[in-house]
Amino acid sequence: MTSNIINIGNPDIQAPRAAAEPDDDTLQQPELYINRYLSLLEFNHRVLEYARDNSFPLLERLKHLCISSSNLDEFFEIRIAVLKQHAKSGAMQSGPDNHTPAEVLKVLSGKTRAFIDEQYRILSEELIPQLAEQDILFLKRSEWSGEQEEWLSTFFRKQLTPILSPLGLDPAHPFPKVLNKSLNFIVSLKGKDAFGRDSALAVIQAPRVLPRIIPLPESVTGGRKHAFVFLSSIIHAFVDELFPGMKSTGCYQFRVTRNSDLFVDEEEIEDLARALEGELGARRYGDTVRLEVADNCPEDLRNYLLQEFQLSPDELFQANGPVNLNRMLAVYDLVDRPDLKFKGFTSGLPDRLKTSKNIFEAISQGNILLHHPYQSFVPVIDLVRQAATDPDVLAIKQTLYRTGPDSAVVDALVNAARAGKEVTVVIELRARFDEAENIELASRLQEAGAHVVYGVVGYKTHAKMLLVVRKEAKKGLVRYVHMGTGNYHPRTARLYTDYGLLTCDPGIGEDVHNVFMQLTSLGKVQNLHNLLQSPFTLHPTLIRWIDREAEHARDGKPARIIIKVNSLTEAKAIKALYRASCAGVSIDLVVRGMCCLRPGIPGISENIRVRSIVGRFLEHTRVYYFQNDGNAKLYGASADLMERNMFNRVEIAFPILEKKDRKRIMRELGICLADNTQAWEMKADGSYQRLQPGDSQPVSAQTTLLESLADT
Repeated sequence: MTSNIINIGNPDIQAPRAAAEPDDDTLQQPELYINRYLSLLEFNHRVLEYARDNSFPLLERLKHLCISSSNLDEFFEIRIAVLKQHAKSGAMQSGPDNHTPAEVLKVLSGKTRAFIDEQYRILSEELIPQLAEQDILFLKRSEWSGEQEEWLSTFFRKQLTPILSPLGLDPAHPFPKVLNKSLNFIVSLKGKDAFGRDSALAVIQAPRVLPRIIPLPESVTGGRKHAFVFLSSIIHAFVDELFPGMKSTGCYQFRVTRNSDLFVDEEEIEDLARALEGELGARRYGDTVRLEVADNCPEDLRNYLLQEFQLSPDELFQANGPVNLNRMLAVYDLVDRPDLKFKGFTSGLPDRLKTSKNIFEAISQGNILLHHPYQSFVPVIDLVRQAATDPDVLAIKQTLYRTGPDSAVVDALVNAARAGKEVTVVIELRARFDEAENIELASRLQEAGAHVVYGVVGYKTHAKMLLVVRKEAKKGLVRYVHMGTGNYHPRTARLYTDYGLLTCDPGIGEDVHNVFMQLTSLGKVQNLHNLLQSPFTLHPTLIRWIDREAEHARDGKPARIIIKVNSLTEAKAIKALYRASCAGVSIDLVVRGMCCLRPGIPGISENIRVRSIVGRFLEHTRVYYFQNDGNAKLYGASADLMERNMFNRVEIAFPILEKKDRKRIMRELGICLADNTQAWEMKADGSYQRLQPGDSQPVSAQTTLLESLADT
C-alpha cells in the first residue's frame, strides 16, 4: 500500500541536476524540504495501516487504531495548536519548506478530516465485524434484548445517575467549562422544568472516572464472555431519567481538544516546579483547537457548539462512532484472548548477567550492551538497587526524563538516599504530559534526602545517564555508568526499542561526571573526550563527520553513513547529507517519524535511501554510523536530528567502543535495512510505500531480533 500525502509546492520534485556539487543557494530551495507537520501526519498513516493489516492479531489491530487516535489527539493539542498560534501572530513560514502556518493549516484540515473518516471506517467496517466473528461484541441499542436493557437500566440508575450532573442552560446556568478531551453530551429538551419554565438545552459531562466501555455480565448475554456496550449508548438510552418531567428530543456526544503546550517564562520565575504546577491546571482549559461531534448532531446544535468554543466550521469534525477512539484500548485488557494478541515473550539477558548476580563484577569484566525490549531492562534497575545497598557505593547520580508513576528506579534512589548515599537526581520537569508525575517524584526524592535539580533554564535535560561511584580496594574510586537512547521507564522498556550501555570505562566515567557537574553546578564543562553533548559539540561534530565522509568519497574511498533516529528535521544536517550524497556517499536513513529530507532527487539525493519501520514495538533507538575510511565512528544517542535536540536540549551521544558491540549493532542495523515486511520506503514526494518480500525471503527486523535476543 502506498500512503500519499499531498505535497505542498511542486509535486514533481525535480531539482536542477548539478554539473558539480550543489551550492548553498541550490540547497536552500524550499522544494527540497518536506513540511514537518505533514511528515508527522504521514507517520500516523503508517500506524493506522496496521489496524487493517490481517497479518497482525486482531486485538493488536484494535490497539494500533487506538494508538493512531492518541497520536492524532497529541497532533492537535501540540502541533496544530502551535501552528494556530503562529498563524494568529502573522508568522510567515513554518520551516525550510517556506510555507506559512496558514497554508499548512489549510492542507492539514482536509488531511486530518480524511484520516479521521478512515479511522471510523476501519472500526465499523473491518474491526467490529471481525471481532464479532470472534464472539467479541459491541451491542447497539437496537440490538439489546429485554433482559439486557433491564440490566443496563439498573446500571444507569445505580452506577451512573449518582455521578452525573446534568446542567440545564439558562442565564443562571451558563455553558460549563469543558475539560480537554472529556466526553460530553449536548441534549435538546422539550417541556417545562421544575420551576415551570421552558427548557431547551442541557449539557451532560461524563466524569473521567467512568469507564467508556461497559462489559455485560454473562447472565444477560447467553453465556458470552465478551459483550460490551459503550457508555455513550447507555446515556443516550436513559437520558430522560436525568430530566424528570421533560423529554429529550436529541442527545449527541461531543469532545473538544485544547492547546496543551505549557508555557513558562523561565527568565521571569524563581521556582520552576511551582510555576509548572500552576500551568498544569490551565492546560485542561487551554484554547480550543478542535470540536468533535456525533455525525448525527443537527446543524443548529453544531453551530451552537462552534460558537460556544469560538471555532470555525473548518475546526469541526464529525465522528461516526465514539468520539474518543483511544478509550477503546480498554477492550484489549478486558478480553482474555491470547490467540488474538501477540505471543508473549521474556526479555533475554546477556550471558554474563545470567551467571553473575553482582552487577558491578559483571560490568568490570567488560561493557554490556542491552537492546530493549528484546533484552531485559532489569539490569539497569539492578544497578541502582545494588548501589543503594552496597556499602562500598558512595554516590549515585542520575537524569530522569520520563519514569512512570510507579518507578522501581525511583524506589531504589529513595532507598539509597535513606541509606545515607549521596544521591543527586536531575529531573526534567518539562517532559510533556509527564510534568505532574515528575513533580511528585521530585518531592519523594527530596523528602528522602536526595539532591534534586531541574536541569538548566532554557534547555530541557533529555540525556539518559546514570553514574555510580564505588570505592574498591584494588582500584580506588570506580565509576559505573549506564547511558541509553531511551528513558528510565520500565513500562516503555517493554514497548520501545532502545539501546543501553553499561560500562566502567574510566574515560566515559570521567565525561559523565563532568556533564553532571555542569548540570548541578552550572560551571563550564571540561572538554569531553568520549561523549558528544548538545547544545555544544554534538551538532557541529555530526556535520563535520558527514562532511568528512563526503571528502572520502571525493577521494575515491568507500564512504557510508547510516543514521537511525525518530525524526530528522534539522536543516543544516539535511544540507550536509545532500552534499554528501552528491559527493557519492552511500547513505541509509532509518527514520521512524518526521523526515523533512527528500530522498532520490536527481542531482541532490540520489544516494540517499529513507525507510521507516513500524511494527509491534515503537522504534526508538538512535544510532549514528560513519565509515570514516576504515576507522568507523559508531555512537548511540539520546538525541534525534532535530533542532530542539541539537540546540535546545542537553543530550549526549556515547561511543560504542568494544569490537563485539560494534559488530552486533552493525548486524542489527543491517537487519533493519533488510526488513521487507514492516519497513516503509520514502519517496521524493513525501509518500511512503510499504515494502513487500515478493519472491524474497520475508524479513521482519523486530521478529528477527525477538527470536535472536529474547526468550520466546
